[in-house]
Amino acid sequence: MAVDETREFIPLNIAVLTISDSRRPTEDISGDRLVKLLIDDGHRLADRDIIHDEADLIVARLHNWIDDPAVDCVVCTGGTGVTGRDVTPEALHRLDGKDIPGFGELFRWLSYAKIGTSTIQSRACACVTRGTFVFALPGSPSAVIDGWEGILRNQLDSRHRPCNFAELLPRLTER
Repeated sequence: MAVDETREFIPLNIAVLTISDSRRPTEDISGDRLVKLLIDDGHRLADRDIIHDEADLIVARLHNWIDDPAVDCVVCTGGTGVTGRDVTPEALHRLDGKDIPGFGELFRWLSYAKIGTSTIQSRACACVTRGTFVFALPGSPSAVIDGWEGILRNQLDSRHRPCNFAELLPRLTER
């Protein structure tokens, strides 16, 4: 696992979606942290929004970004727990894309080192739909850092070897 400095870095256009019934733009620490991380790593913020834990709202927002050619990837934060209001994974399943089960598995493995068995409460997940990657992280600032620094930083970097999600973007809609 390494960055191949001989390859060109290709910045991605990433939308950030915070899913919360209680956070407002001035209180969105996790969203702010995620935006800072992606910009510091050379990517562009394509758009940003905060919406309530309502599956229909989440699906509608995600469809807008998935259908926007200016958005390569969406990273969601929040709504991945096991309470009744946590519906982000269910919303992602309604997108009718291809699940990326390894994302959630790896996230929980990384998280286990920090929070032990409490990681079992996370339903972090990902999919690719109509040429757009969609990742769902838990809503805590620590989870956002773990997900970005432990997985997404490398997988969204076109120079990461032996392979990465960024280099697959042009091929996601091929038949």
